Amino acid sequence: MTDAVGSGVRVAAVTGLREDADPWLLGFDPAGRVETAVLRLGDPADPDHRLRFATEVAALRVAGDHGLPAARLIATDLDGAATGALAVLTTVLPGHSRIPPTASTERLRGLGAVAAALQSVPLAPRAALPLRTRSIADVDFAAQRRQKGTTALLTAAEECLDRLPVPGGPTVFVHGDLWYGNTLWSGDRCTGLVDWDCAGAGSPGIDLGAARFDAALMFGPPAAEQVLEGWQLATGRPADQVPYWDVVAASGTLADMAFSIPALHDQGRTDLDAGLLGQRRDAFLGAALSRLGGWDALVHPTT
Repeated sequence: MTDAVGSGVRVAAVTGLREDADPWLLGFDPAGRVETAVLRLGDPADPDHRLRFATEVAALRVAGDHGLPAARLIATDLDGAATGALAVLTTVLPGHSRIPPTASTERLRGLGAVAAALQSVPLAPRAALPLRTRSIADVDFAAQRRQKGTTALLTAAEECLDRLPVPGGPTVFVHGDLWYGNTLWSGDRCTGLVDWDCAGAGSPGIDLGAARFDAALMFGPPAAEQVLEGWQLATGRPADQVPYWDVVAASGTLADMAFSIPALHDQGRTDLDAGLLGQRRDAFLGAALSRLGGWDALVHPTT
């Protein structure tokens, strides 16, 4: 793939960007058309990898066509024929993804504005960008909870979502995994989104709910309201079905929040532990369920 960045260029430096592993930041010598690039690799024999890479490439093309804050494609190998591996080479975006211990109003509203920018792109489901009804749609968190154990609150959330229809409406472009670790920042300005392999077409509530939930986990439940304000300021209208999508977002977890700790520590939030994350998740989820009537019905059933 080095031919795509200039003739005679060699890779001079390689740095792992996630827990010192894939994706990789490449530095070139001599600098060709670009000085650095990001390389993501996958196994062409793994059907899941092939789907994720196809989605990533399709999403980056949509983002590029609509001027969204995403890297630009340099070269791709979606079957391994050219490189022996699935490979996507992209430009490098400015900024960093490390999550601060506290967030300003500007940063929180900025996350909401990024979610609003995505929902401004109408998109019908297609092969590489399928219909999404929640974030990280290829992970069955409910099945994992049945295997590993759950809580009354998470069970109430599942029952509530089973009882309610998925909100309708036109589908839009969704990132599908909108948390702070997948955003890049320069000060309080969001400079880009990364990791598009869960993207697709779906309700604007998917990304808004995910962004609100992540803000609640990182900074406490009140932070979610600033994300909503940012979304509404950017769109000029109230958001629809906020409690429903909050429940959907918080349901994408396990009872024990320890599963998320490695990724958070990798992004600099070593102050967070499973106990605190669980408390914040439950406060956010309980409030959303109460607004939908689900948690009150469980705690105070009619006789």
